[in-house]
Amino acid sequence: MPTAGNPLRPARPPGSRTASRGVAGLTALALAGTLAACQLPNGDRDTGLPAQPSQGAAARPGQDTIGDPYVPGDGNAGYDVQHYGLKLAITPGGAEELDGTAEITATATQRLPSFNLDLTGLQVSQVTVDGAAARQRQDGEELTVSPAKPVEKGARFTVAVRYSGTPRPVNDPILGRYGWIRTPDGVFVACQPSGAHTWFPSNDHPSDKATFDFEITVPDGLTAIANGEPATPLNDAGGGAPSGAPEAPEAPGAPGAPGDPGAPGGPGAEQSPAVTPISARRSSTTKWRVKEPMATYLATVTVGRFGVTTSRTPGGVTNISAVDPTVPGADLDVFHTKNAQITDELARRFGPYPFSSTGGIVDNAQVGFALETQTRPVYGAYGIDDTLLAHELAHQWFGDSVSVTRWKDIWLNEGFATYAEWMWAEKAGGQSVQARFDELYADRGNRELWDVPPGNPGRSQMFARSVYDRGGMTLHALRTKVGDAKFFQILQTWTRERRHSSGTTEQFIEVAERVSGQKLGSLFDDWLYKRGRPGR
Repeated sequence: MPTAGNPLRPARPPGSRTASRGVAGLTALALAGTLAACQLPNGDRDTGLPAQPSQGAAARPGQDTIGDPYVPGDGNAGYDVQHYGLKLAITPGGAEELDGTAEITATATQRLPSFNLDLTGLQVSQVTVDGAAARQRQDGEELTVSPAKPVEKGARFTVAVRYSGTPRPVNDPILGRYGWIRTPDGVFVACQPSGAHTWFPSNDHPSDKATFDFEITVPDGLTAIANGEPATPLNDAGGGAPSGAPEAPEAPGAPGAPGDPGAPGGPGAEQSPAVTPISARRSSTTKWRVKEPMATYLATVTVGRFGVTTSRTPGGVTNISAVDPTVPGADLDVFHTKNAQITDELARRFGPYPFSSTGGIVDNAQVGFALETQTRPVYGAYGIDDTLLAHELAHQWFGDSVSVTRWKDIWLNEGFATYAEWMWAEKAGGQSVQARFDELYADRGNRELWDVPPGNPGRSQMFARSVYDRGGMTLHALRTKVGDAKFFQILQTWTRERRHSSGTTEQFIEVAERVSGQKLGSLFDDWLYKRGRPGR
């Protein structure tokens, strides 16, 4: 996530680089105020997940956290979620904005007399496990469920939770404001890293990914845009798209050039009708399906008045873009076309596009960041540019398809997306990647860059500039060391082998050494784990 473009990324000043939740993380930091650097010993690599089981391994019964110190309390051990079915009635500005039922299908990785889901700020009226009533207790951000009989290890089970209330945004003193954000006509939902459980019960940690179905009911005149593809027509009265986006094959490695007859915004692109006023007496329901596993923080159900258009990229990927017409300077056709061009270009660099659709949402949300919500990044009202789009779309490979197993490795998301920004800028005739590297390297006095180790920045600095820029510089140092052919082979091997799963820095280093045939431990140690400016 970049700042000025991602839920936690701070807004950039005029003339500066756009931000995302990668950079968005920076936005959150800016909003939260100046943060002291996390004091970690040089080269310390032992402050990730504590010695406790990861997803799918055995854990103490009733354990109410996955044990990631970057997000204390998030996640739960003892089960592995396969699917979330969310049925949501959203009434922006209502006495209760959300009435929902979550049906969660999971596999027990140990015997479960009880188990926990993450949920905060909402009232639970009923819980069942495999259709039988279960006892439930809410305590802080935890919903403890006690089934009528224990769930046995290895058993597949379904828990259904009926809940309601008005979700509140997260206001974290370190990470800033994110989550469920009200807009003039709806809600903007961007949840990195811990906002998902403010609007649905979940195992809220990226180490446990699942498929999703959304059934969303909103007042007539509004449109709900979620991840994946629509399984029903969108609400035309709210500026919706035509009756569902077509399914598409994976993008080939070498898509056609921008401007081809199939390019979005050209012949065959379907345009939405004009926005009409909201009716308080009527509502409409749309369904969205996410067929590939998704981390909970990447889920969105953004609601408002949108112009929506659907087509395919020249490379064959379904492209769904939505823009709030009240956002100054946000042109739907331009945005849609850029999404297609950048998606196809990044497929050339990183390997086939990993999902069944691409696109984005621009909403009139007063946030200073963007977020890489899966298949459809969300952008606030601060404005967008090509490098920000490149950042968020690169996350579809790095962060969304290949997610972090633990948040200490967030450079695997943000450093890679930042490097994609630099490559896109170079392709567009701007500053070269090498010039960008040299410019940053010459800034000897930049303590945020050189004193924060991006491979383990600490919670207070998890969205620091070092994670983005020094993370990107780490990749350029690797590219310089192994050469272009091996470098892009490393990236494509990583995205292929870890597709729709997760990974760690140690696993990336193993891939880099295996593909290049070189020992690279000292390079990564200097760039990721040591304080100070690495030698060249």
